[in-house]
Amino acid sequence: MTQFARANLPTLKKTASYYVVHIVVAALVAYAITGNLWMAFTLSLLEPTVQAVAFFFHEKAWERWARPRALTAQGHSVEPVQA
Repeated sequence: MTQFARANLPTLKKTASYYVVHIVVAALVAYAITGNLWMAFTLSLLEPTVQAVAFFFHEKAWERWARPRALTAQGHSVEPVQA
């Protein structure tokens, strides 16, 4: 797990900051709609938590997709990625 965290530290940091911003925005929107502090708190934790996990994997997929294209643009031959 430590090796995973080190290898993905920039993405994990970006995911964490995104998570905090998303919680604040979600809480404000949920409170504006419901007028209920408890409901706003619950929604603001549930939805961004799921989104943060999705964002991490989206970011890793985007990096994997972009890497061969960047190398090809630099004139390097790139083997297809096996999934």
